[in-house]
Amino acid sequence: MLSYRHAFHAGNHADVLKHCMLSEVLAYFSDKGKPYWIIDTHAGAGMYALDSGYAAQNAEYRSGIGPLWQRDDLPPPLAQFVAQVRACNPDGTLRYYPGSPQIARQFLQADDRLRLFELHPSDVQILLENFAGTGRQVRIEKMDGYAGLKAVLPPPPRRGVILIDPSYEQKQDYARVVDALKDSLQRFATGTYLLWYPLLQRPEVRLMEERLHKLGLKSWLHATLTVQSASGEGFGMHGSGMFVINPPWTLPQAMQQALPYLVNVLGQDAGAAYTLEHVIP
Repeated sequence: MLSYRHAFHAGNHADVLKHCMLSEVLAYFSDKGKPYWIIDTHAGAGMYALDSGYAAQNAEYRSGIGPLWQRDDLPPPLAQFVAQVRACNPDGTLRYYPGSPQIARQFLQADDRLRLFELHPSDVQILLENFAGTGRQVRIEKMDGYAGLKAVLPPPPRRGVILIDPSYEQKQDYARVVDALKDSLQRFATGTYLLWYPLLQRPEVRLMEERLHKLGLKSWLHATLTVQSASGEGFGMHGSGMFVINPPWTLPQAMQQALPYLVNVLGQDAGAAYTLEHVIP
């Protein structure tokens, strides 16, 4: 199925959680000064216009990045993430939102590599245009992200950050992401994996969470952000989650700063909340 376009949801509360955590992880890796790879299995278009096209139709960014845009009291993890968004809007007006490829691009150093996979024909073309002129440092392939992940693991420097965030339009994705993680850990056990998923009133979500916790991992972090009460009819996304394997030891403290702030600023009703669990030896 190739109907999903992330532009409809660009900059919403789920993107804020995902990209804040991604930024925190990439900052940690970049600070080490050692080469590493960033692998994005479902890259999307890379950059999204918020004042026109798909994003303007739903304007979900108004309840995501919008309320954070001009705040001057952001905790450090959110300040770092918002600074990256501001770098894409140099005139000070929020017109563009960077997807995960563009956020990753801002952290790249000379010997680092970015590998992007996207299957949607329109999005991959936009992605190629957005990354024109990046040379060998960035490689974009039009292919299934799960297959692409198998092809590139382990990365040559044996250091890597892998983001997996499918659309979950297909029910099979909830099982596929866990299977992909199990396979990837056999190929590259020391990689840092970030898995994003929506919070929906669907049994597949709960089953996936249970399977993740049964992987027998030695080091992990699980964070969720709920911005509103779940719908009584059972429809719609009321929040999202991030499951991180082999997280940096600094990530729990960073998210303990960011998550309560996000509940306060992005929460829409009394159902707004967060969870944060981790085991890091």
